[in-house]
Amino acid sequence: MKTVELKKKLIKRISTLENQMLLEEICRVIGIPIEGDDIYYLSEEQLKAVEEAERQYENGQFLTDEEADKEIKEWLGE
Repeated sequence: MKTVELKKKLIKRISTLENQMLLEEICRVIGIPIEGDDIYYLSEEQLKAVEEAERQYENGQFLTDEEADKEIKEWLGE
């Protein structure tokens, strides 16, 4: 099948699709950015920080919202 014929078939088929998820996936595959669907790439340092945070969470080394609010108020002298 020639390129022009293939393009026409794809355009015709895509124009009839109603499935939002399928359309978004087609956009991703062909490199069309989708609003609100940004991909973030982390540096090696950022990845290590995330892994460390996950380990801390798994070991129960975290603050609840209330505890964090209390510490912040203490730091601010409230």
